[in-house]
Order: sequence, then C-alpha cells, then structure tokens
Amino acid sequence: MVTGGTGLVGKAIEFIATGEEKNPNEEWHFLSSKDGDLSDRAATEAIFKRIKPTHVIHLAAMVGGLFRNLKYNLDFYRINTLINDNVLNISHTTGVKKVVSCLSTCIFPDKTTYPIDETMVHNGPPHDSNFGYSYSKRMIDVQNRAYNKQHGCQFTSVVPTNVYGPHDNFNLEDGHVLPGLIHKIYMAKKNNTPFTVWGTGSPRRQFIYSRDLARLMIWVLRNYQEIDPIILSVGEEDEVSIKEAAEAVIKAMDFKGEVVYDTSKSDGQFKKTASNGKLRKYRPDFNFVPFDQAVKESCDWFMENFETCRK
Repeated sequence: MVTGGTGLVGKAIEFIATGEEKNPNEEWHFLSSKDGDLSDRAATEAIFKRIKPTHVIHLAAMVGGLFRNLKYNLDFYRINTLINDNVLNISHTTGVKKVVSCLSTCIFPDKTTYPIDETMVHNGPPHDSNFGYSYSKRMIDVQNRAYNKQHGCQFTSVVPTNVYGPHDNFNLEDGHVLPGLIHKIYMAKKNNTPFTVWGTGSPRRQFIYSRDLARLMIWVLRNYQEIDPIILSVGEEDEVSIKEAAEAVIKAMDFKGEVVYDTSKSDGQFKKTASNGKLRKYRPDFNFVPFDQAVKESCDWFMENFETCRK
C-alpha cells in the first residue's frame, strides 16, 4: 500500500512496480486523499482494514511552498505528526511487515558541513522557515527506531534529494525548480517572449528523476534491512547548477528565444550537497537515467498533459 500514491513519487512507483519491476506475488494499492484523511485515526484504521497491507510505502504529507510554511509552521507540524503517527502505529497494530517512509533533505540541520549524510539528521535545528514540517519528518526517524527497539518493527525511511519527473507540480507559483522552468519555457515559446530564470543560476542541486527514485524505493522495500535512513540521490559529481538545469530544459524544449537571468531575485541556499556513499555501498551497479534524457522525458510528458497539469 502506497500512501500519497497519486503524487509525483507515487505515480512513478506505480509506473515501475506495474511495469519493469512487476512481481506476480505482489498486489499494489495506491491511495489518494479520496480514500480517507490519514490525519484522522478512524479513517486511517478503515483504510488498513479494507486493504489489509503487508507492506507500506508512506509518502503522504501536508506540503506547501515557502510562504505557506512560514505562515503555518504549527499546522504543518501537527497535521504531519498525526498522519505519521497514525500510519506507523496502525501498521504496528495490524502486523504490517515493513514500512518505508519518505523524508526530505529539509530535515537536515540548517548549519552543517557538506556533504550531508545519514548520521547528521539530528545534529542541529533545521532551517527556521519550515521547522514545523522538518521536525515532523524527523520524528519519523525517531519513531522508526522506537518501534524497532520496543516491538521489533521493520520500519525505515529514505531521504531523496530534489525529485522531478512526470506528474510533477508544474504550477508557476508553488512548483519546484525544474517543473517551474519547464512551464516557463513552454509559455515563453507559446507567447514569443523571453524565458526568465530567477536569480543568477549559480546555486547547485542534486536532481533525482522520479522513476529512478521509484526503482530505488522498491529496492528498499524488498531488500534494505536497516532501520537507519538511507539517502537516495545521484552522486556529488552529478550536482548541476540552476543554469545548467535551465539549459537542459531549453535543449529539451527546443527553445530558440531570449534567455534572461533576473538577478534581482534571490538565489536561495547555494548548495545542500548530500552523499550517496551509503547507497553506493549497497547498489554500486545502479545506473541513473542521464540528466538530459530524464529532463527530455519530463518535458515530453508535460507537453502531452499540459491541459491537466498546468494548474
């Protein structure tokens, strides 16, 4: 059972689990918000009673952009804590064999050294802008350890870096960097206007294609035995600048117009490099889809589904 099963990562897991990684001994269920409110105990119990999952991938969360996080840190903490506590506790009481929860790199300390790794999660407070969301996600790691120590539960978590791909949030106001660039270029091309990138383009990020993340999360569900979290990311050497990301989108969308960098806009955090050393110890053989290819596939999906995903 996959909570948050209709979002970016959930849709990617569905694509991989029912395709190239299909196992005849597995039956997958992908939940949406229509299946019930996971912050409500009775609603969550009803879902587990109906589906009777043996394994859970927990993606569901209350999420939002910077402005919403700044304004509603308490709500983000309370609602996500309720969701996580319900999913983990009911997984325990109903005998679920394994839970894999999805965390975020925002859980790491604001002031830290790079590259960040799995041992550094609790080394200091997260960034003040979204501390409510960050702490609620951190507590999943605390609960995983406690459930394992007290009850022997096989509850673990993954920490992906910047995810992108089909079914992303392409909203120009709330979307993340890559889907935002894709939508902006589409509009610039359509209206014959300049393509404007906010900031200098110099910040660097590790982007992971949603379908690569799905392949790795399915591997974690089937094979990873640790309770400690594992970072799922491309290597430090595959970090790209926002300018390089924009250039990949320009190429994929065959944009020939003017490109403008609006340096009056903030660059934000310059880098938050994560180590994938632990992943590479387990999966030295894993081949990530090349960045340019994955960007092209994401752009093609956006073009094919523009009317349904542009909002």
